[in-house]
Amino acid sequence: LAEDVTIAYQPTAFSGLTLAYNAKSEAEVDDVLAHVARLGGTIIKPAQKVYWGGYSGYFKDLDGHVFEVAYNPFWEFDAQDNLLV
Repeated sequence: LAEDVTIAYQPTAFSGLTLAYNAKSEAEVDDVLAHVARLGGTIIKPAQKVYWGGYSGYFKDLDGHVFEVAYNPFWEFDAQDNLLV
């Protein structure tokens, strides 16, 4: 995970854990990251196409927690935004 985030594992900088926000489109990933930046979060890895076929980026919040914002084109959601399996 540290390689994908582009931060070396260090307990004081990156604990090896991220939380994920699953977006419903690439545009939503871009919108969320732009909103985070406006609120003072740090964009760690700008959104980009990723090896598994999706689109994602990472940010660090004001408390130092790392989040991934990702779109998976292989997932489907119902009308209430629940993941269909």
